[in-house]
Parts: sequence; structure tokens; C-alpha cells
Amino acid sequence: MRYYLGLGSNLGNCRFYLRQALKMMEQRGLGRILAKSSLYLTEPVGKEDQNWFLNAVVVLESELAPKELMQALLEIEEDLGRKRRKGEKNLPRTIDLDILLADDIILEEQGLVIPHPRISQRRFVLEPLSELAEHLIEPRSQRRVGELLKELKDNKKVIRLDEKL
Repeated sequence: MRYYLGLGSNLGNCRFYLRQALKMMEQRGLGRILAKSSLYLTEPVGKEDQNWFLNAVVVLESELAPKELMQALLEIEEDLGRKRRKGEKNLPRTIDLDILLADDIILEEQGLVIPHPRISQRRFVLEPLSELAEHLIEPRSQRRVGELLKELKDNKKVIRLDEKL
């Protein structure tokens, strides 16, 4: 299965956390990284009084089922120092790993929704995703990623860095 994963960090050495997460994915046998977007410096959503994020998107080819992959990604987050607090969203974090898309499936289970429920509302997701796959069809809306980006109302700043993940 081909997964599109969103990665983000805004605490500590962000580049280290993003790159370490990729290494851990490969070391733990989660699959093979097929493509990596540029790094993007992005304005935080929600709590404004925090550091800007570094974000990226990668394409992962994996034999794992979505639930298995998500569990493995949560373990990587925890191993890299991510602390989750119930009921609190958009807090600073060492690492954030999300499944954005998985082939053309639509999945709604406890703790996992694919496509990611806010994929079409977030510039920090659509910019790097569009860099890798602007013609990819988002299965819920049946729209191309590039179209979703052009029609996006999110005015948060997203700056593409001249640096690949």
C-alpha cells in the first residue's frame, strides 16, 4: 500500500526529529520511503504563542495495514519524546506523524480516519503534498491535491525551504 505521511516538529532540534523518524521507520521495517518533500517552515495552527513548525510529507510503500502503521508511528513519536495530553490539541511537539492518505481508501475507525480529516483545510499539509503529488485524487472529495491547494482559504504562512527532508 502507498501511504502519504505528514511529519511535523516545533520543539528542540526539529530537523533531527524529522530525519530520525524516517530512519526509525526504515529500521523498524515499516516500509520503504519512495519520495520526500522539501522542508517547509510553517506558522502554527491553534495556539499561536509557540515556535513555528518544520513540516514535510513522505511517500511510504508498506505492507502494513493502516491501523498497524498508525500504531507503529505512535510508538516512534513516543520514542522521540512526544508527550500527548488528553483533550489538548495543537500543542508544541518534538514530532508529529500522521497518515494523510493510503492509496484510495476511505477509513473511519476509532483513533484513525483516512484521509486525514483536516487534509483539505491545512496549507502546511497541502503545500508539501502537492509538491510530491499535485495530481493525486483525494478520495473523499474526489478532487486533485493541487485543486484543493488552489481553493484553500487557510492564510497561515508556509515557506518552502531550499532543503529536502
